[in-house]
Amino acid sequence: MTDTPARVLTDDELDLLELALGGALAPADLAAALPGVPPEVVLTDAENTPLARLTSGPSAAVEPLKPLAAAIGPQWDDAVRRPARDVRTDLGAGADEVGLLVTEPPTREDVETAAALATGPGGGTVLLLVPVARRAPEPGAVGAAGLVRAAQALAGDLADRTGARVVTVAVPWPGADRTAVSLADVAGAYGARRAEPLAARRSPATADAVAGLARVREEAVAALYPPASAAEVNRATRSAHRRGAVVFFTGLSGSGKSTVARALAAELDDDGLRTTLLDGDAVRHHLSKGLGFDRASRELNVERIGYVAALVAEHGGIAVAAPIAPFASGRARVRELAEAAGAHYLLVHVSTPLEVCEARDRKGLYARARAGEIPDFTGISSPYEEPADADVVVDTSHVPVEEAVRTVRTALAARLGEEDLGRPGHP
Repeated sequence: MTDTPARVLTDDELDLLELALGGALAPADLAAALPGVPPEVVLTDAENTPLARLTSGPSAAVEPLKPLAAAIGPQWDDAVRRPARDVRTDLGAGADEVGLLVTEPPTREDVETAAALATGPGGGTVLLLVPVARRAPEPGAVGAAGLVRAAQALAGDLADRTGARVVTVAVPWPGADRTAVSLADVAGAYGARRAEPLAARRSPATADAVAGLARVREEAVAALYPPASAAEVNRATRSAHRRGAVVFFTGLSGSGKSTVARALAAELDDDGLRTTLLDGDAVRHHLSKGLGFDRASRELNVERIGYVAALVAEHGGIAVAAPIAPFASGRARVRELAEAAGAHYLLVHVSTPLEVCEARDRKGLYARARAGEIPDFTGISSPYEEPADADVVVDTSHVPVEEAVRTVRTALAARLGEEDLGRPGHP
Protein backbone atom coordinates (compact mmCIF):
# COMPACT_ATOMS: atom_id res chain seq x y z
CA MET A 1 0.00 0.00 0.00
CA THR A 2 2.91 2.35 0.58
CA ASP A 3 3.69 2.45 -3.17
CA THR A 4 0.10 3.31 -4.12
CA PRO A 5 -0.66 7.02 -4.64
CA ALA A 6 -2.96 8.58 -2.04
CA ARG A 7 -5.78 11.10 -2.34
CA VAL A 8 -6.93 13.10 0.70
CA LEU A 9 -10.70 13.42 0.51
CA THR A 10 -12.75 16.50 1.27
CA ASP A 11 -15.90 16.24 3.37
CA ASP A 12 -18.01 16.04 0.21
CA GLU A 13 -15.82 13.28 -1.19
CA LEU A 14 -16.05 11.37 2.09
CA ASP A 15 -19.83 11.42 1.67
CA LEU A 16 -19.43 9.89 -1.79
CA LEU A 17 -17.03 7.24 -0.47
CA GLU A 18 -19.50 6.30 2.26
CA LEU A 19 -22.22 5.90 -0.38
CA ALA A 20 -19.95 3.69 -2.48
CA LEU A 21 -18.89 1.52 0.45
CA GLY A 22 -22.54 1.09 1.40
CA GLY A 23 -23.58 0.00 -2.09
CA ALA A 24 -25.46 3.17 -3.11
CA LEU A 25 -22.87 4.44 -5.59
CA ALA A 26 -21.00 2.41 -8.17
CA PRO A 27 -17.19 2.47 -7.90
CA ALA A 28 -17.01 3.84 -11.44
CA ASP A 29 -19.25 6.76 -10.45
CA LEU A 30 -17.05 7.41 -7.41
CA ALA A 31 -13.96 7.46 -9.62
CA ALA A 32 -15.67 9.84 -12.04
CA ALA A 33 -16.43 12.21 -9.16
CA LEU A 34 -12.73 12.34 -8.21
CA PRO A 35 -11.09 14.00 -11.20
CA GLY A 36 -7.42 13.31 -11.74
CA VAL A 37 -7.19 10.15 -9.63
CA PRO A 38 -4.79 7.49 -11.01
CA PRO A 39 -6.05 3.99 -11.98
CA GLU A 40 -5.35 2.80 -8.43
CA VAL A 41 -5.38 5.11 -5.44
CA VAL A 42 -5.67 4.91 -1.65
CA LEU A 43 -8.35 7.28 -0.37
CA THR A 44 -7.62 8.90 3.00
CA ASP A 45 -9.27 11.39 5.31
CA ALA A 46 -7.65 14.64 6.44
CA GLU A 47 -5.80 12.72 9.15
CA ASN A 48 -4.20 10.53 6.44
CA THR A 49 -6.05 7.44 7.65
CA PRO A 50 -6.27 5.00 4.70
CA LEU A 51 -10.00 4.41 4.26
CA ALA A 52 -10.29 2.56 0.96
CA ARG A 53 -8.47 1.50 -2.18
CA LEU A 54 -10.16 2.65 -5.39
CA THR A 55 -9.47 0.95 -8.72
CA SER A 56 -10.77 2.69 -11.84
CA GLY A 57 -11.36 1.40 -15.35
CA PRO A 58 -13.50 -1.47 -16.68
CA SER A 59 -13.13 -3.45 -13.44
CA ALA A 60 -13.71 -0.51 -11.11
CA ALA A 61 -13.82 -1.52 -7.45
CA VAL A 62 -13.60 0.04 -4.01
CA GLU A 63 -12.02 -1.96 -1.18
CA PRO A 64 -12.53 -0.81 2.42
CA LEU A 65 -9.36 -0.48 4.50
CA LYS A 66 -10.28 1.36 7.69
CA PRO A 67 -13.67 2.47 9.08
CA LEU A 68 -14.69 6.03 8.32
CA ALA A 69 -14.62 8.29 11.36
CA ALA A 70 -18.03 8.95 12.86
CA ALA A 71 -19.25 11.79 15.04
CA ILE A 72 -22.18 12.27 17.40
CA GLY A 73 -25.65 13.57 16.73
CA PRO A 74 -28.87 12.01 15.41
CA GLN A 75 -27.51 11.86 11.86
CA TRP A 76 -24.76 9.50 13.08
CA ASP A 77 -27.04 7.13 14.98
CA ASP A 78 -26.50 3.57 13.71
CA ALA A 79 -30.26 3.09 13.68
CA VAL A 80 -30.66 5.63 10.85
CA ARG A 81 -27.22 5.83 9.23
CA ARG A 82 -27.27 2.42 7.59
CA PRO A 83 -25.56 1.19 4.40
CA ALA A 84 -27.86 1.06 1.39
CA ARG A 85 -27.41 -2.68 0.95
CA ASP A 86 -28.54 -3.32 4.54
CA VAL A 87 -31.65 -1.15 4.16
CA ARG A 88 -32.49 -2.81 0.85
CA THR A 89 -32.10 -6.28 2.34
CA ASP A 90 -34.22 -5.38 5.34
CA LEU A 91 -37.05 -4.19 3.13
CA GLY A 92 -37.05 -7.42 1.14
CA ALA A 93 -37.95 -8.05 -2.48
CA GLY A 94 -41.29 -7.60 -4.13
CA ALA A 95 -42.57 -4.65 -2.10
CA ASP A 96 -43.39 -1.24 -3.56
CA GLU A 97 -41.84 1.16 -1.09
CA VAL A 98 -42.33 4.87 -1.57
CA GLY A 99 -39.26 6.94 -0.81
CA LEU A 100 -39.88 10.45 0.47
CA LEU A 101 -36.85 12.71 0.13
CA VAL A 102 -36.79 14.99 3.16
CA THR A 103 -34.48 17.75 1.92
CA GLU A 104 -36.00 20.52 4.07
CA PRO A 105 -37.84 20.59 7.40
CA PRO A 106 -41.38 19.41 6.56
CA THR A 107 -44.12 22.04 6.62
CA ARG A 108 -47.66 21.27 7.81
CA GLU A 109 -48.62 20.84 4.18
CA ASP A 110 -45.72 18.42 3.67
CA VAL A 111 -47.03 16.31 6.57
CA GLU A 112 -50.42 16.03 4.88
CA THR A 113 -48.80 15.18 1.56
CA ALA A 114 -46.67 12.49 3.18
CA ALA A 115 -49.74 11.00 4.88
CA ALA A 116 -51.58 10.82 1.55
CA LEU A 117 -48.61 9.09 -0.10
CA ALA A 118 -48.27 6.68 2.80
CA THR A 119 -51.88 5.54 2.45
CA GLY A 120 -51.87 5.42 -1.35
CA PRO A 121 -50.94 2.51 -3.62
CA GLY A 122 -47.68 0.97 -2.46
CA GLY A 123 -47.76 2.96 0.74
CA GLY A 124 -47.39 -0.01 3.07
CA THR A 125 -43.75 0.91 3.74
CA VAL A 126 -42.45 4.46 3.62
CA LEU A 127 -38.76 5.32 3.42
CA LEU A 128 -37.92 8.77 4.74
CA LEU A 129 -34.58 9.45 3.08
CA VAL A 130 -32.76 12.38 4.69
CA PRO A 131 -29.71 13.70 2.80
CA VAL A 132 -27.05 14.66 5.33
CA ALA A 133 -23.69 16.25 4.59
CA ARG A 134 -20.48 16.24 6.60
CA ARG A 135 -19.82 19.86 5.75
CA ALA A 136 -21.39 22.63 7.81
CA PRO A 137 -24.68 24.07 6.52
CA GLU A 138 -24.98 27.52 5.02
CA PRO A 139 -25.66 30.25 7.61
CA GLY A 140 -29.32 30.18 8.57
CA ALA A 141 -29.96 26.77 7.02
CA VAL A 142 -31.10 23.77 9.05
CA GLY A 143 -28.20 21.32 9.30
CA ALA A 144 -28.05 17.54 9.18
CA ALA A 145 -28.91 16.97 12.85
CA GLY A 146 -31.96 19.23 12.74
CA LEU A 147 -33.19 17.70 9.49
CA VAL A 148 -32.96 14.18 10.93
CA ARG A 149 -34.83 15.24 14.08
CA ALA A 150 -37.59 16.79 11.96
CA ALA A 151 -37.77 13.64 9.80
CA GLN A 152 -38.00 11.40 12.87
CA ALA A 153 -40.91 13.48 14.16
CA LEU A 154 -42.58 13.11 10.75
CA ALA A 155 -41.98 9.35 10.88
CA GLY A 156 -43.75 9.07 14.22
CA ASP A 157 -46.66 11.15 12.98
CA LEU A 158 -47.03 9.08 9.80
CA ALA A 159 -46.92 5.78 11.67
CA ASP A 160 -49.61 6.95 14.12
CA ARG A 161 -51.90 8.36 11.43
CA THR A 162 -51.58 5.76 8.70
CA GLY A 163 -50.34 2.56 10.31
CA ALA A 164 -47.63 2.36 7.66
CA ARG A 165 -44.18 1.04 8.41
CA VAL A 166 -41.95 4.11 8.31
CA VAL A 167 -38.17 3.75 8.03
CA THR A 168 -35.96 6.82 8.47
CA VAL A 169 -32.56 6.68 6.79
CA ALA A 170 -29.76 9.27 6.90
CA VAL A 171 -28.14 9.31 3.46
CA PRO A 172 -24.64 10.82 3.12
CA TRP A 173 -25.10 13.33 0.34
CA PRO A 174 -22.74 16.12 -0.71
CA GLY A 175 -25.11 17.59 -3.30
CA ALA A 176 -26.02 16.86 -6.89
CA ASP A 177 -23.17 18.97 -8.24
CA ARG A 178 -20.59 16.48 -6.95
CA THR A 179 -21.71 13.47 -8.96
CA ALA A 180 -23.68 12.61 -12.08
CA VAL A 181 -25.83 10.29 -9.97
CA SER A 182 -29.05 11.87 -8.72
CA LEU A 183 -30.51 11.65 -5.25
CA ALA A 184 -33.41 9.73 -6.79
CA ASP A 185 -30.93 7.13 -8.12
CA VAL A 186 -29.41 6.83 -4.66
CA ALA A 187 -32.90 6.42 -3.19
CA GLY A 188 -33.39 3.46 -5.52
CA ALA A 189 -30.22 1.87 -4.20
CA TYR A 190 -31.71 2.06 -0.70
CA GLY A 191 -34.78 0.15 -1.89
CA ALA A 192 -37.26 2.89 -2.84
CA ARG A 193 -39.21 1.85 -5.93
CA ARG A 194 -40.05 5.49 -6.57
CA ALA A 195 -38.71 8.67 -5.02
CA GLU A 196 -40.83 11.70 -4.17
CA PRO A 197 -39.08 14.95 -3.17
CA LEU A 198 -41.48 16.10 -0.47
CA ALA A 199 -40.71 19.80 -0.82
CA ALA A 200 -41.36 19.65 -4.60
CA ARG A 201 -45.03 18.83 -3.92
CA ARG A 202 -45.69 22.05 -2.02
CA SER A 203 -48.41 24.36 -3.24
CA PRO A 204 -47.27 27.72 -4.68
CA ALA A 205 -48.62 29.46 -1.57
CA THR A 206 -46.56 27.31 0.80
CA ALA A 207 -43.45 27.53 -1.40
CA ASP A 208 -43.76 31.33 -1.50
CA ALA A 209 -44.27 31.51 2.27
CA VAL A 210 -41.16 29.43 2.95
CA ALA A 211 -39.09 31.46 0.48
CA GLY A 212 -40.29 34.70 2.06
CA LEU A 213 -39.45 33.85 5.67
CA ALA A 214 -36.33 36.02 5.54
CA ARG A 215 -38.46 39.04 4.61
CA VAL A 216 -40.88 38.67 7.50
CA ARG A 217 -38.77 40.50 10.05
CA GLU A 218 -37.91 43.38 7.70
CA GLU A 219 -41.59 43.79 6.87
CA ALA A 220 -42.46 43.83 10.58
CA VAL A 221 -39.78 46.46 11.23
CA ALA A 222 -41.06 48.55 8.31
CA ALA A 223 -44.58 48.41 9.75
CA LEU A 224 -43.43 49.50 13.21
CA TYR A 225 -40.96 52.27 12.34
CA PRO A 226 -40.75 55.21 9.95
CA PRO A 227 -38.19 54.65 7.15
CA ALA A 228 -35.21 56.36 8.81
CA SER A 229 -35.73 54.49 12.09
CA ALA A 230 -36.32 51.18 10.28
CA ALA A 231 -33.04 51.61 8.41
CA GLU A 232 -31.15 52.12 11.68
CA VAL A 233 -32.82 49.13 13.40
CA ASN A 234 -31.99 46.88 10.44
CA ARG A 235 -28.43 48.20 10.30
CA ALA A 236 -27.92 47.48 14.01
CA THR A 237 -29.29 43.96 13.60
CA ARG A 238 -26.96 43.21 10.70
CA SER A 239 -23.91 44.49 12.56
CA ALA A 240 -24.66 42.92 15.94
CA HIS A 241 -22.62 39.91 16.98
CA ARG A 242 -21.73 38.14 20.15
CA ARG A 243 -18.26 38.06 21.62
CA GLY A 244 -16.48 35.17 19.93
CA ALA A 245 -14.51 32.33 21.46
CA VAL A 246 -11.53 30.10 20.71
CA VAL A 247 -11.78 26.53 22.01
CA PHE A 248 -8.28 25.11 21.71
CA PHE A 249 -7.73 21.37 22.12
CA THR A 250 -4.29 19.90 22.81
CA GLY A 251 -3.20 16.30 23.29
CA LEU A 252 -1.17 13.45 21.86
CA SER A 253 -1.87 11.91 18.48
CA GLY A 254 -4.66 9.39 19.00
CA SER A 255 -5.86 11.01 22.22
CA GLY A 256 -9.32 11.65 20.77
CA LYS A 257 -9.02 15.43 20.58
CA SER A 258 -10.06 15.61 16.90
CA THR A 259 -13.06 13.38 17.54
CA VAL A 260 -14.25 15.48 20.46
CA ALA A 261 -13.51 18.73 18.61
CA ARG A 262 -15.48 17.62 15.53
CA ALA A 263 -18.41 16.54 17.67
CA LEU A 264 -18.35 19.83 19.61
CA ALA A 265 -18.22 21.91 16.42
CA ALA A 266 -21.11 19.94 14.93
CA GLU A 267 -23.27 20.48 18.03
CA LEU A 268 -22.50 24.20 18.16
CA ASP A 269 -23.30 24.52 14.46
CA ASP A 270 -26.55 22.65 15.04
CA ASP A 271 -27.40 25.18 17.74
CA GLY A 272 -27.07 27.99 15.22
CA LEU A 273 -23.70 29.22 16.48
CA ARG A 274 -21.21 30.18 13.80
CA THR A 275 -18.48 27.61 14.29
CA THR A 276 -15.25 27.00 12.37
CA LEU A 277 -13.29 23.79 12.89
CA LEU A 278 -9.51 24.00 12.48
CA ASP A 279 -8.37 20.40 12.77
CA GLY A 280 -4.63 19.84 13.05
CA ASP A 281 -4.17 17.48 10.10
CA ALA A 282 -6.47 19.43 7.79
CA VAL A 283 -4.62 22.66 8.58
CA ARG A 284 -1.32 20.93 7.76
CA HIS A 285 -2.60 20.25 4.25
CA HIS A 286 -3.53 23.88 3.60
CA LEU A 287 -2.51 26.66 5.97
CA SER A 288 0.80 25.05 6.95
CA LYS A 289 1.60 23.00 3.88
CA GLY A 290 5.38 22.57 3.53
CA LEU A 291 6.20 23.03 7.20
CA GLY A 292 8.27 20.35 8.89
CA PHE A 293 7.93 18.85 12.35
CA ASP A 294 10.94 20.39 14.07
CA ARG A 295 10.18 22.62 17.04
CA ALA A 296 10.28 25.89 15.09
CA SER A 297 7.91 24.53 12.41
CA ARG A 298 5.52 23.18 15.02
CA GLU A 299 5.44 26.51 16.82
CA LEU A 300 4.76 28.34 13.55
CA ASN A 301 1.97 25.91 12.67
CA VAL A 302 0.28 26.46 16.05
CA GLU A 303 0.67 30.23 15.78
CA ARG A 304 -0.96 30.21 12.33
CA ILE A 305 -3.87 28.22 13.70
CA GLY A 306 -4.16 30.64 16.61
CA TYR A 307 -4.12 33.64 14.27
CA VAL A 308 -6.93 32.28 12.08
CA ALA A 309 -8.92 31.22 15.15
CA ALA A 310 -8.58 34.70 16.61
CA LEU A 311 -9.87 36.24 13.37
CA VAL A 312 -12.91 33.97 13.45
CA ALA A 313 -13.60 34.85 17.08
CA GLU A 314 -13.01 38.56 16.55
CA HIS A 315 -16.04 38.60 14.24
CA GLY A 316 -18.28 36.81 16.70
CA GLY A 317 -17.70 33.23 15.61
CA ILE A 318 -16.52 30.25 17.60
CA ALA A 319 -13.25 28.67 16.46
CA VAL A 320 -12.58 25.09 17.52
CA ALA A 321 -8.95 24.07 16.96
CA ALA A 322 -7.42 20.64 17.54
CA PRO A 323 -3.69 20.46 16.84
CA ILE A 324 -1.27 18.47 19.01
CA ALA A 325 0.27 21.78 20.16
CA PRO A 326 2.97 20.06 22.26
CA PHE A 327 4.75 23.14 23.62
CA ALA A 328 3.54 25.50 26.35
CA SER A 329 5.00 28.53 24.55
CA GLY A 330 2.92 27.87 21.43
CA ARG A 331 -0.27 27.44 23.43
CA ALA A 332 0.45 30.64 25.33
CA ARG A 333 0.82 32.48 22.02
CA VAL A 334 -2.62 31.26 20.93
CA ARG A 335 -4.16 32.46 24.18
CA GLU A 336 -2.47 35.83 23.67
CA LEU A 337 -3.83 36.14 20.11
CA ALA A 338 -7.36 35.23 21.20
CA GLU A 339 -7.41 37.65 24.11
CA ALA A 340 -5.96 40.43 21.93
CA ALA A 341 -8.91 39.91 19.58
CA GLY A 342 -11.31 40.37 22.50
CA ALA A 343 -12.38 36.71 22.39
CA HIS A 344 -13.04 34.19 25.11
CA TYR A 345 -10.40 31.44 25.29
CA LEU A 346 -10.82 27.88 26.51
CA LEU A 347 -7.88 25.45 26.63
CA VAL A 348 -8.93 21.80 26.61
CA HIS A 349 -6.30 19.17 27.44
CA VAL A 350 -7.25 15.72 26.16
CA SER A 351 -5.08 13.82 28.61
CA THR A 352 -5.46 10.28 27.25
CA PRO A 353 -2.35 8.27 28.28
CA LEU A 354 0.36 7.49 25.74
CA GLU A 355 -0.17 3.72 25.92
CA VAL A 356 -3.86 4.14 25.07
CA CYS A 357 -3.03 6.45 22.15
CA GLU A 358 -0.58 3.89 20.80
CA ALA A 359 -3.08 1.06 21.10
CA ARG A 360 -5.68 3.07 19.14
CA ASP A 361 -3.31 4.20 16.38
CA ARG A 362 -5.20 3.73 13.11
CA LYS A 363 -2.30 4.87 10.92
CA GLY A 364 0.56 2.94 12.49
CA LEU A 365 2.46 6.15 13.22
CA TYR A 366 3.60 5.22 16.72
CA ALA A 367 5.06 1.93 15.49
CA ARG A 368 6.91 3.75 12.73
CA ALA A 369 8.15 6.36 15.20
CA ARG A 370 9.46 3.69 17.58
CA ALA A 371 11.21 2.04 14.62
CA GLY A 372 12.97 5.35 13.89
CA GLU A 373 11.11 5.94 10.62
CA ILE A 374 9.46 9.19 11.80
CA PRO A 375 11.70 11.73 13.54
CA ASP A 376 10.38 14.36 15.96
CA PHE A 377 7.25 12.38 16.81
CA THR A 378 5.46 13.78 19.85
CA GLY A 379 5.48 11.45 22.81
CA ILE A 380 8.23 9.23 21.35
CA SER A 381 11.16 11.24 20.01
CA SER A 382 9.81 14.73 20.74
CA PRO A 383 8.43 15.94 24.07
CA TYR A 384 4.85 16.83 24.96
CA GLU A 385 4.64 19.52 27.61
CA GLU A 386 1.43 18.87 29.53
CA PRO A 387 -0.44 22.13 30.14
CA ALA A 388 -0.63 23.45 33.67
CA ASP A 389 -3.20 26.08 32.65
CA ALA A 390 -5.87 23.91 31.00
CA ASP A 391 -9.44 25.09 31.59
CA VAL A 392 -10.84 21.61 30.92
CA VAL A 393 -9.13 18.21 31.20
CA VAL A 394 -10.74 15.08 29.71
CA ASP A 395 -9.34 11.57 29.33
CA THR A 396 -11.14 9.75 26.51
CA SER A 397 -9.84 6.38 27.70
CA HIS A 398 -12.64 6.39 30.26
CA VAL A 399 -14.84 9.35 29.30
CA PRO A 400 -17.19 8.79 26.31
CA VAL A 401 -17.17 11.37 23.51
CA GLU A 402 -20.69 12.55 24.38
CA GLU A 403 -19.68 13.23 27.99
CA ALA A 404 -16.47 14.98 26.93
CA VAL A 405 -18.44 17.26 24.60
CA ARG A 406 -20.93 17.99 27.37
CA THR A 407 -18.09 18.93 29.73
CA VAL A 408 -16.54 21.32 27.22
CA ARG A 409 -19.92 22.86 26.35
CA THR A 410 -20.59 23.54 30.02
CA ALA A 411 -17.23 25.26 30.43
CA LEU A 412 -17.77 27.28 27.25
CA ALA A 413 -21.23 28.31 28.44
CA ALA A 414 -19.70 29.65 31.62
CA ARG A 415 -17.29 31.76 29.57
CA LEU A 416 -20.00 33.07 27.29
CA GLY A 417 -22.38 33.66 30.17
CA GLU A 418 -25.07 31.47 28.60
CA GLU A 419 -26.36 28.74 30.86
CA ASP A 420 -28.29 26.95 28.12
CA LEU A 421 -25.24 26.44 25.91
CA GLY A 422 -24.17 23.52 28.09
CA ARG A 423 -27.35 21.63 27.17
CA PRO A 424 -27.47 19.73 23.85
CA GLY A 425 -30.38 20.83 21.74
CA HIS A 426 -30.08 24.49 22.80
CA PRO A 427 -32.24 26.45 20.34
